[in-house]
Parts: sequence; C-alpha cells; structure tokens
Amino acid sequence: MSGTLYLVATPIGNLEDITLRAIKILKESDIVLAEDTRHSKKLFMEYRISTKLISYNDFSSQSKILSIIKKLKNNQNISLISDAGTPLISDPGHELVYQSIKENIKVESIPGPSSLISALITSGFKNNKFVFEGFLPKKRNELKSLFLKFNYQEKTIICFESPHRIKKTLKIMMDILGSKRQISIARELTKMHETILRGPIEEISLIAEKDLNLSRGELVIIIEGINKRNYEFDKQLDELYSSLKNNLTLKEFSKIFSKVTSFSSKQIYNKYK
Repeated sequence: MSGTLYLVATPIGNLEDITLRAIKILKESDIVLAEDTRHSKKLFMEYRISTKLISYNDFSSQSKILSIIKKLKNNQNISLISDAGTPLISDPGHELVYQSIKENIKVESIPGPSSLISALITSGFKNNKFVFEGFLPKKRNELKSLFLKFNYQEKTIICFESPHRIKKTLKIMMDILGSKRQISIARELTKMHETILRGPIEEISLIAEKDLNLSRGELVIIIEGINKRNYEFDKQLDELYSSLKNNLTLKEFSKIFSKVTSFSSKQIYNKYK
C-alpha cells in the first residue's frame, strides 16, 4: 500500500483558524511540504508540531517531485501546505497532485480557511455563482483585455492583486467597467488590521489614493456581476455604434449616448476605441 498525500489548509492570518483534524494530520505525517519553511515554523511552534518540514514551491524540480512520489509509494504519509490558506489555490502543488493521481496514490483534502471564500461571503454580492480569476495580469494590455471580458460577466468575480499595483489597477478598472460598478476589497483577512471596503470603483479608488495601508498586505478584489438587463442594452449599444459610426465620431457617439444610458462617455469611448 502507498501512503496518502494530504492537502492541508492552514490559517490565512489568525493562527487560531485551524481545524483539530489539520493539527492531527500534520503531527502524524512523516513529512510536511511547505511553500516557505521559515513561515510554517511559526504555526508548528504554536501547536507543537515536530514533523520534519521540507521546502516545496514553484521552483521545485521534477526530480524532487519524483522523490516525493517515491516516498509516498513507500507508504509514507506526506502533507502539503501553503504559506496561508488552502493549498493549490494560486499556490504550488498542482503538478505533484497530478502525478500522484497518475500513480494511483491517494490524495486527500483537509479543508479549512480560504481567503477567496472569506472575501466573497463578506462582500455582500451574490455568491450562488462566481468565477475565480487568480492573480490579475501584470501587463497593462492583458489587464485591460481581462476587464473588457468582465463587462459581460453576470457572475460575481474574484481575483487577487498585489498591494503595490492596486491604485493603477483601480484606475484601469474604472475606465473599462465604469465608475459606478460595485466592488469589494478585502485586506489582511482575519489579521489585526483586517479591512473590508465596499462601494463603487470610483469611491474605492479615491480611498486607495489617500489610504497608504491599502498598499500593504494581501488583497482580494470582488467585482459584482453585471445586471442581465444592462447586458442586453449593452448589445443594443453595439448595434447602434455599428450603424452610426460612419456618421458620428467616436467622441460624439460617446457623449450623446452617455446622456441616455448608465454608462459614462469615457466608458463608452474605451469600449469602442
């Protein structure tokens, strides 16, 4: 019999947010694979976990994966943890899990904290259907292309962003999604300085300019899905632009139709430029 690969969720901030089962599994494992062993030692010291920690991250080689697989086949139980939250959610581990499954090794999830779920349920937006986009692209053109897709997304959208880029991201978001689109930003969840902002992009962008704390810590952005009725009207706007673009400049078209729609002239202009 082979051992089991456990995917163990750990706290996203407050060290008390860990299950009894997670502690038990970590203590009983032969090895714990950690994204950053220095970070994980704090959790281990808090709960007196003495299991050997081994580094496992995005840079781990194929030979290291094969070595772990070999240990699992030799009936060793191994746990995988990330720096915070549920493993594999925008964190290392997919290749190890994929190869373990191919080798018929049992893979088991030990559920627990997840920053994206915590941010979603505190946003106040509909959560029966949502999409997770992971970390937003760093390149401006890629970011704009992604936001253009969000113009037609009815489901609530969840994404991660670096605090160092949040001001620029909000400005691009406002240009494409409009100043009134509702968002929520969850910062430093479960930690002492937890902050949850809710409101139109324009308002949150102004807060980001003044509040230096928003440029620090972990950020989860929640974007409200579009209203289906607005989506249908948006398609009608496409048809109008197609019919009138030879008679009106884009600037004229944007100015005229911003007065009879919920879209700003800038938002319409950016849509068709």
